Amino acid sequence: MFGLKTDWSLDVLPRYFTLEDYEGGVARWCPGCGDHAVLAAVQRICRDEQLAPEKTVCVSGIGCSSRFPHYMKTYGFHGLHGRALPVACGVKARRPDLHVWVATGDGDCCSIGAGHWIHAVRYNMDMVVMLFNNSIYGLTKAQTAPTSPVGLKTNTHPGGAWLPPLKPTAATIGFTNASFVAQTVDWNPAHLHATLDAAYKHKGLSFVQIMQRCPQYTASIFEEYQQDPSRMLLLTHEDGINIDPAVARIYPNQMSHDPSDLPEALRIANRDDTLPIGLFFRDPDRPRYEEITALGLDMTVEEKLTALNKELDRFAI
Repeated sequence: MFGLKTDWSLDVLPRYFTLEDYEGGVARWCPGCGDHAVLAAVQRICRDEQLAPEKTVCVSGIGCSSRFPHYMKTYGFHGLHGRALPVACGVKARRPDLHVWVATGDGDCCSIGAGHWIHAVRYNMDMVVMLFNNSIYGLTKAQTAPTSPVGLKTNTHPGGAWLPPLKPTAATIGFTNASFVAQTVDWNPAHLHATLDAAYKHKGLSFVQIMQRCPQYTASIFEEYQQDPSRMLLLTHEDGINIDPAVARIYPNQMSHDPSDLPEALRIANRDDTLPIGLFFRDPDRPRYEEITALGLDMTVEEKLTALNKELDRFAI
């Protein structure tokens, strides 16, 4: 090129991203809120995987946890109550090249957003869905949530919640076409990070329920598990969530669970005598909706139908 010296190169070195490249606004969650740990884990994974910020999208609904996109220096969409998943699916359908993270609360996802939750899991589009479960409506000041335990006193049930709580992990395992379902806790950063890292690397919708402390309204709900790790159950397997043995050692109760065993995954998720953490279920061969929608970008209708039928034949009974 005219004006350039012969020994110059136009090859631009790839950028290297540091944590600062993913740190958005200062997080304004309450001190001690479990959301801080989740944010730190996601930022580290983005750094470790070198995800370009302009190729990464964080989508949320409404709630304390849904402030998440404001604290990530990536593209973000802070949506309406319960509507994080349809927005995320729309993003992934038209831009399958983007890395999509969804932050949604137990009230946001499991109440007004429950219909979207079911179908997003069935679509199995490649994204990480983080369900922040603090068992309360925190942003609107302590109303009973779908996951509130029986007897929890709230503004809407001052005498205590009446109904047994919804179990998001067990419910998701039972949804059609679920491909990755895991559960972790915010007070174990190593397990939290390893779980979200495995979720990101899975091709399909990764659903991760995070037991998350709310120091303002539900500070005591998970206290027994924090103080006594023997009340918890660590799921282990070579195809599961792998953490440092020194970290795993704090859990005296461990179970080797094959995440391809769907009936056993459902049985463990429904246990009430302990709090299981780990990978419950994974099937990387489940069909993904964005693979089908992407077929139409440069194909005729006939070609798309032919390719779609071949794809569906793989899952015919």
